[in-house]
Amino acid sequence: MPAEQDKPQANPHAARFSRLTRLLLDNVKRAGFTPIHKLPVQQARLAYQAGVAASELPHAPLARVEDFHIPGPAGPIRARLWANSHEPEQPVLLYLHGGGFVIGSIETCESMCRQIAVQSGAAVVAIDYRLAPEHKYPAGLQDCWAAFTWLVEHGRSMGLNGQRIAVGGDSAGGTLSAAVALMARDAGLPLALQALVYPSVQTRSVTESFKAFSQDTLLSAELMNWFERQTMGDSLDHDWHREPLHAPDHRGVAPAWIGLAECDALTDEGHQYAQKLRDAGVPVEVREWPGVIHDFINMGRFLPEALELHKAMAAAIKHALVD
Repeated sequence: MPAEQDKPQANPHAARFSRLTRLLLDNVKRAGFTPIHKLPVQQARLAYQAGVAASELPHAPLARVEDFHIPGPAGPIRARLWANSHEPEQPVLLYLHGGGFVIGSIETCESMCRQIAVQSGAAVVAIDYRLAPEHKYPAGLQDCWAAFTWLVEHGRSMGLNGQRIAVGGDSAGGTLSAAVALMARDAGLPLALQALVYPSVQTRSVTESFKAFSQDTLLSAELMNWFERQTMGDSLDHDWHREPLHAPDHRGVAPAWIGLAECDALTDEGHQYAQKLRDAGVPVEVREWPGVIHDFINMGRFLPEALELHKAMAAAIKHALVD
């Protein structure tokens, strides 16, 4: 991600935070939690999971919740399915969790995935793709691609219609989803929608939103740099596997729904990616929620905008897969 910038003592853009966002950040600051980037990796994962559990919505009840495994390039990939019906041939969303390619899991996206399953009428499948630093990028992307192709080819074994499929994710999961969408296009596989929530799609330039909101928020420049140091290993076969914005051609990729937070270091590159897709003739819908910060998708106990995002994303998935 972009190099850390020199920081003033106070963020002059903090006035753009909503009242509830400011209250949330003040409470986090008063609690005195050790920043994730200052923890050992395993503790960082536990801290993030605890933070999500404290801020997400209670788990919505569903007719079907099932753990299973998908064959992967380095062994079985842990997966979980949520659906509000046992009907066969259900359309499916493959959801890829966030966490900078280092932290996050099925558990940190479960509340949101349940909401999407309830509201969209589609089944939702999330996976535990391999994480850095144990598995450098693009190991996680390879797992996501394996899961996507398995759902397309073998989803029927789980009562899913792999010909009616979408992919989505937040933050690093948005990066992975955008890359999977490009790979699906290149492989000629069906994909009805890519749902990207504040994706990281480039690392080469420092945007205005990065300058404004990479301090005094939960996604700081220090944390982004820590993620990148943990993640990147050998050079990639294709730079766009990490930076989908710089793919040589975006024509023919699946339609996109992009959800953004105004007060987020990644907001500008989300808009840049939307424009790149539009320029290639790809249908794009963008929603930006004012006054909120990165990871607000998981803050439904405190920020009503999280519920609005769940509803809007579910509506896009329902339109693409169910209606």
